[in-house]
Amino acid sequence: MAEAEPQALTYIPEVILKKRKHKEESIALTRKTQLELGQNGGKKRRMDDIKRPEQFVREFRDKELDLIRMKQRTKRAKSALSIPNSKLLFVIRIHGKNDMHPKTRNILYKLRLTRIFHGVFLKATPGVLELLQKVEPYVTYGYPNVKNVSDLIYKKGYGKIDNKRVPLIDNNIIEQALGKHGIVCLEDIVHEVVNAGPHFKEIIGFLGSFLLNKPKEGLSGKKALYIDGGDTGNRENQINDLINKMN
Repeated sequence: MAEAEPQALTYIPEVILKKRKHKEESIALTRKTQLELGQNGGKKRRMDDIKRPEQFVREFRDKELDLIRMKQRTKRAKSALSIPNSKLLFVIRIHGKNDMHPKTRNILYKLRLTRIFHGVFLKATPGVLELLQKVEPYVTYGYPNVKNVSDLIYKKGYGKIDNKRVPLIDNNIIEQALGKHGIVCLEDIVHEVVNAGPHFKEIIGFLGSFLLNKPKEGLSGKKALYIDGGDTGNRENQINDLINKMN
């Protein structure tokens, strides 16, 4: 019986062979990296996530100290609260929550300052000033001028409709939300906010908080009052300089 003739080898272009080799090397390198992360990096991350008992104790003490200081600030005589030079305040949250007591956080949330470098317009009432006194180490505030009020609303303004942030690019959105109060355009919103008018509450409820930029040169990081060389508390008219840096 005659032997079967050997079949010719299939010709594979050199380009395809190089691609295969590169793919195999890439897969091998990926598997090696994953293995190393699983043996070293993964364990390291897990260990970092575990808090030591002394860390829990330190965090608890910091939060209790924050509560004590808040109570001390509220014991100040009401005359210690500076008499506002304007009906309108712009408040910026400038510190985080690492050592913050839950009661402090709740006040910040009540003021709609849920994140660092968020700002809100508030009417300068005695009640608002007392709240600001309680959260003084975490905020700074002052009296915004007309230009900054306008710039903030036009450049960074958002409305809230059905719990969704909606850019104020169409006056129809404003009329739909605030038309029953006679507010039908951005100019009306600016005018009402600047003058802390009768429908200020409705407008603030419609506007979201303003997300500001971190100042390029940063802040000093001190929780001392601005008048004492720190960052916090009442800056009065100097708040406009900070707004310009963060807008």
